[in-house]
This record gives sequence, C-alpha cells and structure tokens, in this order.
Amino acid sequence: MRHEPEVPVIFTPDNEPYLGRGLLTAFDQLIVCCLENNQEIAHRTHAVANKSSLQEAACILIPQGVSLALSIRELVRQGYLLGAKVLMRPLVERAVTIMYLHQNPSDLAIWERGWLWNERPGLAKMLKALVARTSSPEVVRQMTAELNSLTHGDPASSYHNLTFSDRGNPGHAVSKNLSRPDICDAICAEAIPWLSVLLGMMHATFPTIDQQESVH
Repeated sequence: MRHEPEVPVIFTPDNEPYLGRGLLTAFDQLIVCCLENNQEIAHRTHAVANKSSLQEAACILIPQGVSLALSIRELVRQGYLLGAKVLMRPLVERAVTIMYLHQNPSDLAIWERGWLWNERPGLAKMLKALVARTSSPEVVRQMTAELNSLTHGDPASSYHNLTFSDRGNPGHAVSKNLSRPDICDAICAEAIPWLSVLLGMMHATFPTIDQQESVH
C-alpha cells in the first residue's frame, strides 16, 4: 500500500501549500512594507489634535483594509482560497471608499452621517468616478460582477472552490483547497493593488511636513 502523507491541520510559513509562488511572495513583501509604514504613520495620527473629516475616515477605513488584507493572506496560507476570495469585496470597498472620499470631499458629510446605505454612493458608482478618465464602464462592470458573484453565491462563484481529486474528477471543496495555484495567484494579483492603494492613502491623509510643503 502507498502511504499518503497527512495534510497538516495548520500550515506554517515553512510548509504552506503555495509557498514560493511569485505573486504570493510579492504580496508578502508588500504586507511587510505596509506594516512598517503603518507603524511610522500611526504616530502622526496620534499627533494630530483636530483631525479632519477625511483623516477620521482614514483612521477607520485604512486599518480595517490592512486587517482584511492580512486575513486574506492567512486564509491563503491555510488553503482556504474561497474565503480569501470572498474577503476581497470588503477590502476593495474600504480602499475605494477612502480614495473616493479623498477625491470627492463634498461626500464626507455622508460619511459623517454614518455612510448610510440609502445615501452613500455604491461601489460601482465610486469606481466609475475614480476611473472615468482611464477605464471604460465595462471594466468596472466586470470587476464588480465578480465581487458580487462571490458575495451572493451565484453559479459563476463555483469556480473559486473548484478542486480535483487524485483521479482528476472535479468537485467543490468544503475545506482546504491545495491544488489550485491559479486561484492563489489570482487572489494575490487582486489584493496587491488594493493594499497598495491603502498604503498610498496612509501618506496622502497624514503627510509629513516635507510632503505638505511639496504640495504647496
């Protein structure tokens, strides 16, 4: 009889299933950079006595977004690719929202009122406003369609937990999915730019004195 090695209950950074993949390594490097910058910028946030409305929003949205990115990374480490992909929507929401508020300060009043669902701009509307000069509405539609699919569980979402047995038979994973490096790569490729947005918005909302002077 052939002895099949047991799959660890919990993976560590030394034995995780997708270790060494290029996009995963890039995601890790960006996480380290983001956390190092956050540690430094956090001191600035505490030094500002009277924060602007944008800064107040940033102090909520950016840490939440970074935390979601770290959650996505840990789920990838443990092989829970569907869960990692589902968390992409709230990560995108936070990155897009803080970027949108930065570019549309008139809507900060909506944020201060609680960002209520019946008056805040939807994700698609914010994305269209942000990329109006560089992308077509169809690009936004495709982006939000996949995020909505994963949130609501329509048939198209089935791709993201599709797995294959040793004999090549397809099925849908209920636990760890250790045989889909393509999904791992796609998750990292999607998370990297949004985490980069959060990193950029840290500096945009809490600039150093030198950065402020360069703007003026």
